[in-house]
Amino acid sequence: MIRKIVFLTGTRADFGKLASLMDIIESNDSFECHIFVTGMHTLEKYGNTFDEVQKKGYKNITIFENQTNTILQDIILANTVIGFSEYVKKISPDMIIVHGDRIEALAGAIVGSFNNILVSHIEGGEISGTVDELIRHAVSKLSHIHFTANDEAKERLIQLGEAKDSIFTIGSPDIEIMTSVELPTIEAVLKYYEIPFRDFGVLIFHPITTELDTLKDQIDQIVSSLIDSNKNFIVIYPNNDNGTDIIIKKIHELENNKNFRIFPSIRFLYFLTILKHAKFILGNSSAAVREAEVFGTPAINIGSRQKNRSKNKEIINVEPKKDLILNAIQNIENIRFDEKSFFGYVENTTEKFLNVLQNPLVWKISIQKQFIDI
Repeated sequence: MIRKIVFLTGTRADFGKLASLMDIIESNDSFECHIFVTGMHTLEKYGNTFDEVQKKGYKNITIFENQTNTILQDIILANTVIGFSEYVKKISPDMIIVHGDRIEALAGAIVGSFNNILVSHIEGGEISGTVDELIRHAVSKLSHIHFTANDEAKERLIQLGEAKDSIFTIGSPDIEIMTSVELPTIEAVLKYYEIPFRDFGVLIFHPITTELDTLKDQIDQIVSSLIDSNKNFIVIYPNNDNGTDIIIKKIHELENNKNFRIFPSIRFLYFLTILKHAKFILGNSSAAVREAEVFGTPAINIGSRQKNRSKNKEIINVEPKKDLILNAIQNIENIRFDEKSFFGYVENTTEKFLNVLQNPLVWKISIQKQFIDI
């Protein structure tokens, strides 16, 4: 029996984490792989990254625009539920696979739950910060099967009342890629993106949806500190949460500054090369508190978005204040962190994922869930 599996991807980030899992399902005769592409992938200002999905050559790709005239997240969620619901009714999948804490994942879990389709959640049980954490745990409660990155995440899911036999700790797919795949050379990446400097920091700063009243001041302080540091920076657009236009407007004030190169998006493997060779990364992206440490790249975490997410005591945590950021940059200059992963290094993550799906018992997990008391 060939089982039909749908992956839902809404961002450049989650595609990078899901791609290896998509690849192994696509190449296995026991499964039929389908990919529903939506969200930031379909937005021109973020580089139309659906093209990166198409370049992989998957047989069954559907592209759906869930946001045309609005940036309101609740409306985008509703649009995604409607579009994805119509899609799954056409193809009748056996399983929906979602990742993380974005509204597209929430939409996928809602549709699966209301249509009696098994939902698998990748990297549930994590601490996200702000509204993302609410979404992540909501997705977990709407999911039937959980692929966690580490045992701490598994324990949080158990605290949420999830059944132990529905939770599989397989590690983090992107960390497996970071430790096992030959990345593009830094020379190739710099040439491809026409980056004229070799020594650089990386800035990724996303809006904090619960702090919109201070967001303009936060990004003003950050940009001012980077200018005054007189260092080179690769700046990558934030996600498309409420407030993103405030950040992008400020970022574009740097366009004519020779020390800065600004990109709406960067290919996943190319980004990993940039992260590996960066002098440091700063901002509030999970890349700073999760992935950077794998390469030993120093990280400055700014603000509350990633609060308490990492146990790495080498990470410098600062408020979005100019003097604090400048001081952190000075303290982190010319050092490297120890290469490690507090988050989710498990050998053979992709193989473990496939082994779970090849187990007949997994497909017998009930879609009727019940809270399990500790």
